[in-house]
Amino acid sequence: MAAAAGNYKRILQLLEKWPIEEGKTGRDLGEFIRNKINRAYKENKFETDFKYWDSQFLSLQRLVNNEYRNKYPRVLVSSATGLTDQMIKKMYKHLIRKFCTATPHKPVMLKEVLHFLQPEAEQTVLDMTFGSGGHSRQILKEAPNVKIIALDRDPLAYGYAEKLAEEFPDQVVPLLGRFSEAPDLLRKHNVKQRSIDAILFDFGCSSMQFDTPSRGFSVSHNGPLDMRMDSNRFPEDPTAADVLAKASEEDLYKIIKTYGQEKKAKKIARAIVEARYLFKTLTTTEELADLVDSVFDEEIRVDKLQRPSHNATKTFQALRIFVNNELNEINYGLIIAHKYLKLGGRVVTLTFHSLEDVIVKRHLLGNLIADTANPLPLKYSSHSFDLDGNLVKDVMESNWLSLNKHVLVPKHEEVENNPRSRSAKLRAAVRIR
Repeated sequence: MAAAAGNYKRILQLLEKWPIEEGKTGRDLGEFIRNKINRAYKENKFETDFKYWDSQFLSLQRLVNNEYRNKYPRVLVSSATGLTDQMIKKMYKHLIRKFCTATPHKPVMLKEVLHFLQPEAEQTVLDMTFGSGGHSRQILKEAPNVKIIALDRDPLAYGYAEKLAEEFPDQVVPLLGRFSEAPDLLRKHNVKQRSIDAILFDFGCSSMQFDTPSRGFSVSHNGPLDMRMDSNRFPEDPTAADVLAKASEEDLYKIIKTYGQEKKAKKIARAIVEARYLFKTLTTTEELADLVDSVFDEEIRVDKLQRPSHNATKTFQALRIFVNNELNEINYGLIIAHKYLKLGGRVVTLTFHSLEDVIVKRHLLGNLIADTANPLPLKYSSHSFDLDGNLVKDVMESNWLSLNKHVLVPKHEEVENNPRSRSAKLRAAVRIR
C-alpha cells in the first residue's frame, strides 16, 4: 500500500505542472486525468497494476515536458489546411476586401421606408441624410409634386442632391450642413416650424464614403486617416490621425470602448500609444488596421452573415463617431425633427448600430425632460425636485406614437442582395404633441 501511495503522490506532483483550465470544466484533459487517478487510488488499483501506472507516469512526464514537441519540431508553421499563417492572412484580407468594397449604393429597406412615410402629392418631406439620394428619388416617383428638402453634411452628397434638383426642378431643395446647422438653413429657405409632413433619417456612413480611399473611412482601402465627413467645410477640425497622435491612452481607451464597444479597447489603446513613441505616428488606414490586427494574435472575427470581418472594424467605427460628433448630432437632429414636423407628421429612422438605436429609442419611445443635445447631464439631474406635479405629469407624456411595435430589420432576401443592410433597424413614429 505504501508503494501505491508513493506512486499516487508522484503522479499528482507531476500534474501540478498541468493546471486545470477553469473555462473548460467537464472537458479539460488535466481534470479528466486527476479524476481517473483519484478513482484508481480509492479502488486500490495502484497496488494491483503497478506497471500500468508507472507507464502512465512516464507518459504524462513526456507530455508535461513537451518532449514530443522538442523531438519533432514543426518544419512548416501552418494550419490544419496546410496553409501558412501568412497565406491565411493574405486569403482573409482578399475575402474582406471582396465583401466590403465597391458595391453600388442601394437604399436600405426602401419598401418599408415608403410604407411608413406614406408620401402624398404636394407634401414636404425632409431627408436629413440624403447620401446618394436613393430614398428621395423613390419618394419623388411615388408622390407627384412632392417637395424634397435634401440635407447632408457631406459635400459629395450635396452634389448628388444638386443633380437630382436639376432632374426634378422646383421639387428638390439641396442643403449642405450638419443636423445642428439645419434650423439656420431651413430658416433661409422660409421653412417654418411645424410645417413638414415627413422626415427621414438614414444614419451612419454611406457606401460612397466607405468606397473612397482618400477619405479614410474604410478598413479595407488604404488611405489617409481622415474620417471627417465635411473636411472641405471644416479643415481645422481634427482628423482621426490627430486623435491617435495626441489623445492619451486613457482617452483612446474610452473612445474605442464607448463608441466601438470593443472588448480589447485597453490593449488597442496601449498598442497605439506604444507605436506613437517607439515607431511612428499612425497616418494611414492600413497602418492602423495592421496595428489593431496584431493585438488579436490569431483571432478571426466574422459578421452576422458569418463572413470574415476585420478585427479593426470596431476601432474604425469608434474613431469615425468621435471625429464627427455623430451621437450628439443624431440627438440634436431628432429634437429638430420634433420641432419641424406637423402634428400627425411622420418620422422614419434607420440605424446601423446599438449606439444610434439607443438614442432614437430614447426619443421615440421614452420621455425627454429637456431639449438638450447631450443627454448625459439628464442622467445625473433630479428634475422632480425642480418641477411641480402638473409639469412632471405633462413631461411624462410622450411626444410620439410608435408605428411599429417592434423594431424592424431587413428581410433575408434584401440582406442577400445588399449585405450592407444586415445591421439596419427601422423605427417609425407619428408626432402627437
